[in-house]
Amino acid sequence: MTRTPADGTTTPTSGTTTPAKGAAAPPGGSGRMPLLDVVRGVAIIGTLMTNVWIFTGPGAEWGVLSGGSPAGGAAGTGSSSGGGGSAQGGGPAWEWAGAWAEAIFRLVADGKFLSMLTILFGAGLAIQYRSARPWPGRYRWRALFLFVEGTLHFLLVFAWDVLMGYAVTAMLTAWLLARSARARRRVMAWAAGAHLALMGLLTAGLVAYGGGNGAGAGSGGGGVPQEVVDLYAHGSWADQVAFRLENALVLRMEPVLTFGLLLFLFLLGVRLLRAGAFGSDGTGRRLRARMLRWGLGLGVPLNVACALGGEDWFLMGRYVAAPLVAVGYIGVIGAVVDRVRRPGPLTRGLTSLGRTALSGYVLQNVVCVLVSYGFGLGLAAELGGGGRGWDPWWVMGLWAAVSVLMLAGSALWLRRFSAGPVESVQRWALGLTENRSSGRGGSA
Repeated sequence: MTRTPADGTTTPTSGTTTPAKGAAAPPGGSGRMPLLDVVRGVAIIGTLMTNVWIFTGPGAEWGVLSGGSPAGGAAGTGSSSGGGGSAQGGGPAWEWAGAWAEAIFRLVADGKFLSMLTILFGAGLAIQYRSARPWPGRYRWRALFLFVEGTLHFLLVFAWDVLMGYAVTAMLTAWLLARSARARRRVMAWAAGAHLALMGLLTAGLVAYGGGNGAGAGSGGGGVPQEVVDLYAHGSWADQVAFRLENALVLRMEPVLTFGLLLFLFLLGVRLLRAGAFGSDGTGRRLRARMLRWGLGLGVPLNVACALGGEDWFLMGRYVAAPLVAVGYIGVIGAVVDRVRRPGPLTRGLTSLGRTALSGYVLQNVVCVLVSYGFGLGLAAELGGGGRGWDPWWVMGLWAAVSVLMLAGSALWLRRFSAGPVESVQRWALGLTENRSSGRGGSA
């Protein structure tokens, strides 16, 4: 019996796949791929490592555009979070330590885990293709539902939502899965080439004409307009929703500019899954070792070089070097999991979070909004800057606290329920759609 994936988009709820009749079994002869859930759990926590700086920075979501990037804040320049420099009240040594801690924290995370999540999304799509006939069949409804989820998430919670872009890319990838392997390789090459050309041109423009953001007149920190800083520090939730709606075209720019990268990573996930990179056999271990060497060997030096180049090289760091590092990260996680003989609390927590990834993604953003923004606790304005010595430590503490909440919460939730809350709503909605479709078919 085939079990329907809980999230409808990534991988099965239990981390297992039972191929439909006539479908090929996973490489290595095992139907279980627990590594997928562990890696996805790490990706969800890692994505928050980048996004937490958006929630806590001046101007929050708009600050990424007008006040610097999530990867800003090089060591030696002071922290960029909260708009107030790092730990001014703690003395030069404390300020220096905070600046370096933030720079390393950001460098480890920025773009890597989002790329990892995108690769896993493609791998999960390949699993669904293997067990669903006809294709794409009901998957069209899954993608449409994901797009609606992403739209609501964008408007009501977080402007830098990834679900809308994933839904659109998934539909194209689903179509390509029914084509030949040669056609997919051509599309991968085209997508990678177009993306690299676009990032290269944009970076050349930033370097040539200057893309650094300085604080100007009427700015509330880092070049962010004071009225935008006040909106997130003191404005109501309804005002923020209206702001996102009014600026939707600009705030939805990232998935448009990076569509080539999204498509490439989706197809890379398909290719890795079918090659056996997530299996527990010798083939999987060899492929992951190769991913580790090439991903980190090429990605880390390139990422460090982009970071040292300054903000003008942000696009190359986040959208070119980071995906390479993400491939290496999967190899590292696989090497660690291969050596775990008896899963402990951390492994079980990551597995549970991976099985409830969609719920975890939404939860972490909702919690950070309520903690950081003015209509909630407003800690971004209270603790950010002001010379109190809280930056950047409180931001990293927020990340750690929310991560523990997700790990423990997902494990406790799955003791009682078979899927996460958002996944369950999705399953219920898709069930209604199927019942209506079958009802119309029956009456015909």
